[in-house]
Amino acid sequence: MYASQWFLTLFTAKFPLCMVFHIIDLLLCEGLNIIFHVALALLKTSKEDLLQADFEGALKFFRVQLPKRYRAEENARRLMEQACNIKVPTKKLKKYEKEYQTMRESQLQQEDPMDRYKRENRRLQEASMRLEQENDDLAHELVTSKIALRNDLDQAEDKADVLNKELLLTKQRLVEAEEEKRKQEEETAQLKEVFRKQLEKAEYEIKKTTAIIAEYKQICSQLSTRLEKQQTASKEELEVVKGKMMTCKHCSDIFSKEGTLKLAAISREDQGIEPDDEKDSLKKQLRELELELAQTKLQLVEAKCKIQELEHQRGALMNEIQAAKNSWFSKTLNSIKTATGTQPLQPPQATQPPKEST
Repeated sequence: MYASQWFLTLFTAKFPLCMVFHIIDLLLCEGLNIIFHVALALLKTSKEDLLQADFEGALKFFRVQLPKRYRAEENARRLMEQACNIKVPTKKLKKYEKEYQTMRESQLQQEDPMDRYKRENRRLQEASMRLEQENDDLAHELVTSKIALRNDLDQAEDKADVLNKELLLTKQRLVEAEEEKRKQEEETAQLKEVFRKQLEKAEYEIKKTTAIIAEYKQICSQLSTRLEKQQTASKEELEVVKGKMMTCKHCSDIFSKEGTLKLAAISREDQGIEPDDEKDSLKKQLRELELELAQTKLQLVEAKCKIQELEHQRGALMNEIQAAKNSWFSKTLNSIKTATGTQPLQPPQATQPPKEST
């Protein structure tokens, strides 16, 4: 009338939570025996009150007064210490067990056989009904399991058929992808051959242009050397003429007053002397050399521009080759991904060709 409520609820029905927390901690640490130790400690601490009270007073004490006593945490702590210190002797428990068994046997012998048989029969009938109910439950569970297994089997077969169809479709797509891959490889090989020929042609043009530039440079250096030699010879010849004019007294006086070149030009105009053919030819050759040098420089600039254009074309061809490779590779991956039923990859963007240098 009181202990069953303690054991079924672990003392949470009547006692405060501070005490219940201690009991649960001890239960987790010591095991189930602590529940009996706490119950014995409660009875031991309430021994005097229980002995003085009658039956109704004892029940009221268990229901009202006993829980109020342990609302203080200090009382609950002392109760737990007392419960942990309780020692129940094993011999005494065995003695109580033997006495209970003896008393139980004597009660059964003193009981009327007819009542005992009725009670046994009732117990057997209850056991039989319980077994029949368990049998029905098992039969129902078996039928339900068979139906569920059959449904699962049908679903598995349907799924297997779908997977087989998808497998056949995937194989067909794979064959198509391999065929497309082979065609793309052939196209790539053709593109490589075309690009290789164009690259060889561009390299040949570059070599040819480089040779022309080297020849232009050599010609320019030769013309520069020749021009320098002719200028040196003209200066030497001019010095000789100047020396001859200085030997003449009249010419030297005029030369010292008016200046060398201007005087010589005025005197020749005044005297009607014709210009020296050799100097005219030298001047003419000098002009021709300067003109030829200017043309050579112009051709050199044009050659450099052409070289830059060829290099730009070469870079563009290399970019086209790389873009073709990337496009073929991405198409192959996309076809394989499409065949396997996954999301196709995005094709990588072709690299931008470098801007033409100024």
